[in-house]
Parts: sequence; structure tokens; C-alpha cells
Amino acid sequence: MAKGIFIVGTDTDVGKTVVTAGIIHVLRSNGYNATYFKAALSGAFEVGNELVPGDALLACDVSNLEEDYFNITPYVYKNAVSPHLAAKLENKPIEIDVIREKYDYLKKKYDYIIAEGSGGIVCPLIDDERGLYTLENLIVDLNMSVIIVARAGVGTINHTVLTVKYIESLGIKIKGIIINNYIENMICNDNIKMIEKLTKVTIIGKFKKIEDLKGNMVQAIRRNAEIAFSAKNIEECMDKL
Repeated sequence: MAKGIFIVGTDTDVGKTVVTAGIIHVLRSNGYNATYFKAALSGAFEVGNELVPGDALLACDVSNLEEDYFNITPYVYKNAVSPHLAAKLENKPIEIDVIREKYDYLKKKYDYIIAEGSGGIVCPLIDDERGLYTLENLIVDLNMSVIIVARAGVGTINHTVLTVKYIESLGIKIKGIIINNYIENMICNDNIKMIEKLTKVTIIGKFKKIEDLKGNMVQAIRRNAEIAFSAKNIEECMDKL
């Protein structure tokens, strides 16, 4: 039976994809049959007549995962907006049955699924005559627990505590918090201390800031992930699906 965890962020552009890619690399490089999964991706780029999901591409490159993008990212949109709006603009509504079909396919093929959310926990995926369906609804429907990715710097205490409290109010289990763009200084260390004190949730990883963004991003993510995570600790966060 497959196991998995859902990676959510305190807000958009917090670094979920980099952290998720790093986690999958650590798992796969240690012999775990793990895959990436993202139900809906906005802001894809065009190559010829095809849309390429950049997040899925990065996760696959970092972790040496070879899987059809359509299986790991069933809904891909060009417009860099919330998935519910991109779906309207591009006339491609999200169908939960399609997401479930791909998810079930991955459960049969892989032993571990690392799912990444779109934006924050309340990011809308569907808003039409069928009603409102957000990321939180998807996590509940997939019966997954979460790891929260938070920023390291100023402002992160408020964002992280609010995210934790909201997720807890939904009855979703939080298995830990990962601090992204970590720098060894007084501010980041005190933020971590206060987040743990206020939330009672353990910081399970500190992903160091990648200083040279123009360098070899793939190697930098791998290197930082190997320092920040252990495959065993990540597996302990996962539940049976």
C-alpha cells in the first residue's frame, strides 16, 4: 500500500516546489520508489505548441523521476493565476474525477507520493455552478496529512501560526513544518523558536537559502536537500493512502 504526504505553503511563492523536489530527490536517491503529484498548475510555459508545467519539470529533473507530465500534473494552465480563474480563462474546468484517476494510477505504480499544493491552503481550484472547491477540500478527499513550508524571515511567524491554526481547525493532521530560505542568523533562529512555541508543531527541516540563483539550480537543490532532510524522517511523516 502506498504512503504519502501533502506539501502546503503559508502562501504562494514560499518555495514549495523547491522543497518538494528536494524531498523527492532524497527519497529516490535512497532507493524509495517515490513520485511527484500536483493536481493543478498555473503559469506553465510554452514549448512549441505544448504547455510545460515548470514545477513538475523541476521536480523530475532534481529527482531523476521519469513520468508523463499529464499523469503527475493533470491540469496545466498558461495563465499565472489561481487555478479556478485559469480554468475559466482557458475554458478547461477542473474535474475531481480526473485528479482522482491520476492519483490512483500513481498509488498503484509508486510506493510514495509527495503531493504539492497550488498556492496556500485555501487556494480555489473550482468556482462555478458546481460550487466552491479549494485545496483544503482536495487534501481531505485524498485523505492526506500535510507538511507546511514556511519562510524563514520577517513575517513568517504570523503567516505560519495562522496557517497551522486554520489547518488544525479542518481536522487535517500536520506532520511538521519546513523552513525555506533558511539563513544561520538570530532572526531566522528566533522565528523558528517562536513558531514551535506558538504552534507546538515540530520544525522537521531547515532548507538553506540558495544564494546563486543563476548557477546550477538542480545541483543546489539536491545538495541543500541532502543536508536538510533524511529519507527516514520524511517517511515517518507519511500516512498510508
